[in-house]
Amino acid sequence: MTRRISWALLAVLVLAQICYPLTTGDTRAGLTVATVVLGWLLSVGHALLSRGPRVAAALVAVATGGGFAIEAIGVATGVPFGSYDYSGELGPKLAGVPLIIPLAWTWMAWPAWLAAVRLTSGGSTTSTGGGSTVGRWAGRIALATVGLAAWDLFLDPQMVAEGYWVWRDATPALPGLAGIPVSNYLGWLLFAVLMMSALRPLAGPAAERTDRRDHPMTALYLWTYFSSILAHAVFLDLPASALWGAAGMSVTAIPLAVTVLRARRARETRQEDHQPHRPGVDATR
Repeated sequence: MTRRISWALLAVLVLAQICYPLTTGDTRAGLTVATVVLGWLLSVGHALLSRGPRVAAALVAVATGGGFAIEAIGVATGVPFGSYDYSGELGPKLAGVPLIIPLAWTWMAWPAWLAAVRLTSGGSTTSTGGGSTVGRWAGRIALATVGLAAWDLFLDPQMVAEGYWVWRDATPALPGLAGIPVSNYLGWLLFAVLMMSALRPLAGPAAERTDRRDHPMTALYLWTYFSSILAHAVFLDLPASALWGAAGMSVTAIPLAVTVLRARRARETRQEDHQPHRPGVDATR
């Protein structure tokens, strides 16, 4: 049931994202809002159905609540991202922050966390979590942090190009990403590491295991990575962010893709090994 619901929501989300480059103006802004809401429902719904209310509540508290708090501080003080203002195109605001913004943090925080868990589970898709070493914990936090924060190398250039927010002082900026200060990406890293560090203690040991129920979240993360490269390079005329985003998210996305391919090959090999032998049939043919 969990996987069916998650796959269905993911399919709708993918369709909405495919439609994004085909729209303009208010339609595109409305589609942006709808996509973020769908993403939030997908991630929070998956956390709830696969691991229960404690994990879902922890995700909402840390990513949605924390995301709103850090954005409100950022708008009011310029810390830690730099000075910026949101336009009115992304729906209702509270304390100067569109309400969908913290939903976006939540949308990508959960698949980034699960990707990091899978990659630090000692080669297995299931981790008991109880025997995690300090090194494994630190690696997991680092992978999840980069996996989330690097997404902004795609997101911010795209949203700034649409005029959804604007920076008052955009210097210094990364090469090719004019209009967005480096402090923005450093701020994302800072908040992402705090968020990922808090998620496990609040969520409990259920957040340290991965299994087949998490395949839609793995697909979401990999889809976000590869589709963002294609969209920025081809459809949105943002080649610099395509390169920066591809490099940044690759730290988590490429090892995750390799892990998925290896698991698939291992599963296919096991299935072949368990095929019944039929006498009189040439096995080499």
